[in-house]
Amino acid sequence: MKRTIRLMAALCLALALWTAPVFAKPDWPAGPGVESEAGIVMDMDSGAVLFGQNIHMQEIPASITKILTALVVIENSDLDDAVTFSYDAVYNVEEGAGNKLQIEEGDVLTVRECLYLMLLLSSNQAANALAEHVGGSRERFVDMMNARIAEIGCTESHFANPSGLNDDTQRTTAYDMALIAREAYKNPTLLEINSATESQLPPTKNRPNGTTYYMEHKLLITDDPSSETYYPDAIAGKTGYTSQAGQTLVTYARRGDRGQITVTLKSTDKTHYSDTIRLMEFGFNNFQNLNISENETEYVTGTEAADIGGVSYAPSELYYDTSAVLTLPNESVFADAEKTLVTELPEDRPENAVARMDYVYNERRIGEAWLLTTRELAAQAVSPATPSEPGPQEGETPSQEGGGILSALPGNIFLIGGTIVLALIIVGVLLIWRMVQEKKERERMRVWRERRRQRLADIGCSEEEFARLLEERRREHNQQ
Repeated sequence: MKRTIRLMAALCLALALWTAPVFAKPDWPAGPGVESEAGIVMDMDSGAVLFGQNIHMQEIPASITKILTALVVIENSDLDDAVTFSYDAVYNVEEGAGNKLQIEEGDVLTVRECLYLMLLLSSNQAANALAEHVGGSRERFVDMMNARIAEIGCTESHFANPSGLNDDTQRTTAYDMALIAREAYKNPTLLEINSATESQLPPTKNRPNGTTYYMEHKLLITDDPSSETYYPDAIAGKTGYTSQAGQTLVTYARRGDRGQITVTLKSTDKTHYSDTIRLMEFGFNNFQNLNISENETEYVTGTEAADIGGVSYAPSELYYDTSAVLTLPNESVFADAEKTLVTELPEDRPENAVARMDYVYNERRIGEAWLLTTRELAAQAVSPATPSEPGPQEGETPSQEGGGILSALPGNIFLIGGTIVLALIIVGVLLIWRMVQEKKERERMRVWRERRRQRLADIGCSEEEFARLLEERRREHNQQ
C-alpha cells in the first residue's frame, strides 16, 4: 500500500512539473517610463492601467482642468443657450492669464461656442463665463465639479476654479485625471468638440468680423510624419501650462478596436509630447482587448441554476454586457484572468444588473462586466436558502465507514497504470488547448498587423518608412 501511495505522489509531482509551463501566465509588460514627473496610460474601454509612474502623486493640473469643466457644463446646460461675458469672467483672472481673442465684457456667445473656445484655445474667460452661466457663480460651479469627480471615483483631487489657473488648493493626480478624461470622452458632444482642429469665433466687440482659431494640442494637428509631434491615432485632448504646474497634457487616441487615455503631469523640460507618444506606443503594441460576453461562460451556459444574491437564475436568463472588455498582455489568453463575482452593487448599476464580474491579472484590475438578466426584477422573489448538510459537530470526526481513504486505495498495478494513462490524457488535452489558443493569438496579431499596414497605406507611408521615422525620433530624443 505504501508503495502505491509513493508512486501516485511521484506521478502527481511529475504531472505538476510537466504542466506548469502550460499554466504559467506571461508577465505584465514593463513600462517605458516618462521624463515628466507623473504619467499614465489607461485603456479607454476597460479602465485598466497599462503603465503608471507616480500616478497617485498630487500635482497642479493647469488647463487640463477644462476637460472637467466642459463635462459639467455639457451635462447641465443647453448648448444653444446664450452666455454673456461678465466683467469678472473677463478680468478677474491672474496676471498673465491671457485673452487671445480679446473677448470683452458684454460679448455674447452660445454655450457651444464657449466650449470650442475653451477646449481648443484654452480660453480662461470662456471657462469663467460658462461657470457663471451654469452654476450661478464660479464658487457654486466648483462645488459641482468636485461633486462630479466624486461620482467618477476620484479620491485624490480637489478643484478650486474652472480654468486651471494657479490655486494652492487645486490638485489632481495622473490616475484621477485619467478617470476624468475617460468619463469625459464617453460623452459624444464633448468628444466632438474636443476633437475639432479649428473653429470659428462669431463677431465680437473687438473682432466684428469674427475669426478662425485652431486647436493647440500638437498631436492632434501635426500631419507631417517626420515631425516629433506627429501621432495620427490621437483624436482628442487638452494642453495645460502654468509656471507652477509646468506642462500638463491629456490625450485620447484610438488604434483599431482599442482606445487609450494618457496623462502627463509636471513636465519641466517640455517632454509632454514625447512622453505621451512613448506611453501610447507601449500600450498599443503590448496589449489586447477581449470581449467578455464572447469569452465568459460562467453562469450563462449549462443547465444548472445559479444562486446569485439569494435569487435562483437559469443560465438562459443571464447574459453579460456585450460592450464590456478586459485588457490583457498580447501573449495572454482569456483564461489567464482571475475573476470575482460581486453581488453588492452600487446605486448607479444598470436596471437589470444582478451582479458584476470583476477581472484581475497579476493583481492588476483589467476590466469588469455587468451580469444582466432578462427576467423582470420587480417580479423576483428571493428563493429560500437551500439548507446545507450539517457538518461534524464539536467533538465528532468524519465518518470512517468503509475503512477510510487509505483502505479505499487498491494496491494493484492496474490502478497505477490507469492513473498514468489518465494523467497523460489530461496533459495532452491541456497542451492541445494551449496550442489552439496560441493559434488564435497568432491570427489576431496577423489581423492587427494588416490593419496597421492599411492605416499606413491610407496616409501614404510604408511600414519600413514608419519604422525608420520612429527609430530616428527615438535616437534624436536620446541625444537630447
